Amino acid sequence: MAELNGKPVTLEDLQALALTNYGHFTFMRVQDGAVKGLSLHLDRLVRDCRIVFGAELDRERTLSYIRTAAQGVSGVFGLRITVFDPALDMGRPGDGRNPHVLVNLRPAGTAPPTPLTAKTYTFTRDNAAVKHLGLHPQLRLRRDAQLAGFDDAVFTEQDGRISEGATWNLGFVAQDGTVIWPDAPAIPGTTMLLLRSLDAPEQTTAPVRLTDLANMAAAFATSTTAGVRPVSTLDDVRFPHSHQVLTMLRDAYLAIPSERL
Repeated sequence: MAELNGKPVTLEDLQALALTNYGHFTFMRVQDGAVKGLSLHLDRLVRDCRIVFGAELDRERTLSYIRTAAQGVSGVFGLRITVFDPALDMGRPGDGRNPHVLVNLRPAGTAPPTPLTAKTYTFTRDNAAVKHLGLHPQLRLRRDAQLAGFDDAVFTEQDGRISEGATWNLGFVAQDGTVIWPDAPAIPGTTMLLLRSLDAPEQTTAPVRLTDLANMAAAFATSTTAGVRPVSTLDDVRFPHSHQVLTMLRDAYLAIPSERL
């Protein structure tokens, strides 16, 4: 199901999205009518709209569109909110100042995610702090990683600093149990932000380079769809599938109260 500004979307409405592909989005997991980090998702939409369109997104109206789309839908499902301008022309992107809100619903899995394997590539997303629609580069690298026998791709800077996964954040556990978030350009993911608000375990932000991997006790991915997911392999470095800090993070994340739609 898809709605644009609270009404059924038409093929004509989607033409600019399909042909120009300029805009931004967020994705949330809805369970029993509630969302973890709902306020953070709305914050992202408002912030990114200023950056992408130079326009102010109406937060309450956007929330009303989300509520309308989710009304009457039970259980667990995914909900993507895409902000774009249907009137935008590829030749005049500077004219795009009337963003619309597209809401899509899709099924969401409930099974615990399996440990993830990833291959590293030197790559920095354009405008890395924005969750924009320019997904081709990271999906191409995800494809390359899968063709090489891995599940996904992880990005590194030219100086070897690790930044993020293809569509998820990456964290590490030091030998003393401290959670380390890589200090490099990356999307400020809602799951990561929720975890960083916890009082325990101890957390820090610091550069993590490929040469540091062998000294890490564990690695993990965070995303709205998977929560906290162990990373078992980065290139040829192996990490344990389970670790007490990962268990602590996963339990703490599950205990964070969800916000009602």
